[in-house]
Amino acid sequence: MENKKSEKNKYFEGLGRRKTSVARARIWQKSNLAEIKVNEKDYREYFPVLEYQKILLAPLTLVGLKNYLITIKVKGGGKKGQVEASRLGISRALLKINPDYRPLLKKAGFLTRDARVVERKKFGLRKARRARQWRKR
Repeated sequence: MENKKSEKNKYFEGLGRRKTSVARARIWQKSNLAEIKVNEKDYREYFPVLEYQKILLAPLTLVGLKNYLITIKVKGGGKKGQVEASRLGISRALLKINPDYRPLLKKAGFLTRDARVVERKKFGLRKARRARQWRKR
């Protein structure tokens, strides 16, 4: 009895990061419905912009996954960083389900961690590199 319960609650987890956003994606095993929850909300409600929804669903449509229950916990950063971190988390979780997805996901660029972050502001400057306007007289 205990073994069946643990088998039903089994999931594959992937961690994704982008800028200052961190997303933990879990793809649950043995699900009959296609559902994605982001921070306990439906993904369409959390990411109302259609472009962000396409970014989030891209790895799933690429590998052709139909029935899935995905829960994503995401924090930090803005919406764009959060959705890209979620995409990386989903891609990494898909690899744990089936390692044969690697060439597809790698070619699409879904397994690459985008390490670009905002450059810090330096002392004596207005921004990271912007100095004050210079006057001759």
